[in-house]
Amino acid sequence: MDFQPHPSWAALTEDEQQPWQTLSSREVVGPPRRVWEDRVQVRPGVQTTYQYHPRGHRAVFVLPVTAAGDIALIRQYRYPLRAAITEIVAGGVEAGEDILTAAARELREEVGGEAGEWVALPGFYPQPSINGVVFLPLLALDVTLGEMAHEDTETIERLTLPLAEAYARLERGEVQDGPSSLVMWQARAELVRRGLL
Repeated sequence: MDFQPHPSWAALTEDEQQPWQTLSSREVVGPPRRVWEDRVQVRPGVQTTYQYHPRGHRAVFVLPVTAAGDIALIRQYRYPLRAAITEIVAGGVEAGEDILTAAARELREEVGGEAGEWVALPGFYPQPSINGVVFLPLLALDVTLGEMAHEDTETIERLTLPLAEAYARLERGEVQDGPSSLVMWQARAELVRRGLL
């Protein structure tokens, strides 16, 4: 399968020159969700303490569209919210795993999907003030849906809708996950270009 990363993905790196100077650094929360606390000098005479999740973690976000023109969203229970919310397929990239393999794995697990074609969308930082994670979104096309294989700790319901209805829900604010909303907006032009929306 011919797949090209989005050109923006290569730019999601550290700047060569750093305007802040790290004076000290310590890990305050260990794996798997590391948190670091750094003492930094912002400019001469101005210092602050900064807590953050470090760079290095990546996640894929997959917008699955079937050949019939349906989209497979999910309703997932999110414990910190104490609520189920509407999202797209997403998950972390495991150590040593390439992006397309991670996207295909998450698509299979969360909605039982297999994609016929992949289109990379612009990557982004979801919470750059506190988190160094990079989100890499993909549009999965010609998806066939089958049996889902959720992790034991996931509570997920597949929600299959016509594309127009899914985008109407987005516009009404019913896709409550911010990264999922952004990926749907990023995919819109490609879906229109292909005559799917």
